[in-house]
Amino acid sequence: MDRSQRLLAACRGEPVDRPPVWLMRQAGRYLPEYRAVREQVSFLELCRDVDRAVEVSLQPLELVGTEAVILFSDIFVPVLGMGVEVDFRPGPTLAEPVRTRAQVERLRVPDPRDAVPYVFEILHRLRDELAAARVPLIGFAGAPFTLAAYLVEGSGSRHFGALKRMLHREPEVLRALLDRLTALTVAYLNAQIEAGAQVVQLFDTWAGLLGPEEYRTWVLPVHREIASKLDRDAAPLILYVNDGAHVVDEMLEAGADVISLDWRVDLADAARRAGGRASVQGNLDPCALAAPPERIAELVRGLAEAGAAARGHILNLGHGILPDTPVEGVRAFVRAAQAL
Repeated sequence: MDRSQRLLAACRGEPVDRPPVWLMRQAGRYLPEYRAVREQVSFLELCRDVDRAVEVSLQPLELVGTEAVILFSDIFVPVLGMGVEVDFRPGPTLAEPVRTRAQVERLRVPDPRDAVPYVFEILHRLRDELAAARVPLIGFAGAPFTLAAYLVEGSGSRHFGALKRMLHREPEVLRALLDRLTALTVAYLNAQIEAGAQVVQLFDTWAGLLGPEEYRTWVLPVHREIASKLDRDAAPLILYVNDGAHVVDEMLEAGADVISLDWRVDLADAARRAGGRASVQGNLDPCALAAPPERIAELVRGLAEAGAAARGHILNLGHGILPDTPVEGVRAFVRAAQAL
């Protein structure tokens, strides 16, 4: 099978010759070549610079041999069109957190093609670059709950106390904010699919902060709505929830084609629970890429065995590659997957 066939079949639960492999945050600071580009511009400038963004998106394909390319961008990029002032230090930091109903109502839900046109130019360029080699292109978005976490808190946080206080004290404000972010996310991902993304991933980095009951109330309905409104015939949907071992069943209820799991999840158990309902992705601890190549190969074989109970399995990490990861460890992971 070629790389596009393998990834798309694994997402949809169709037969494959072996699991496909790519890595979250595969274009990043662990690569000297990325750092050389990044030194020339700020992070946000890099996201907006079509030539440079295409270059760094393609680096993992050329330098470590991964089998898919994911758009280089940031989950907060589409939010820039909503009328908020954001800086990256390095994560998103807002000049004014969104904490009132009036602020929520001032947030625009623009057509992303008009608000952030460079994203779709990057995707068009990547699709043109990759088509002949049959390399699949992945798009992505931040999930509404995670975007809301940053908007309400004003920056990254360990506990997101302001967000959780809003959940309990002013639930109608949070609901209104999630509604706007859901509309934005649906439009953004469908526009990415239209621009050439063959698979899209929804990152809910902070939904794991919630217990199962709160997750079912605040997160699951949003995931279901997004899954129901995307052009899934054109591009399967991968759902990733960080720190979500306690909500695997709820993830399966969202209706995504693939659930992406972090390393805290027992992959074999999750694959059995997924069965024919969804494929699974993951879930090596990113720190394990510091191990010797022989150990990485052993871990990859274990992951492949554990994921076999699901209808499909994509080999990946349980989170993004860490900046101090040895490049050789990433190559060893990819080579081990391709040797299965």
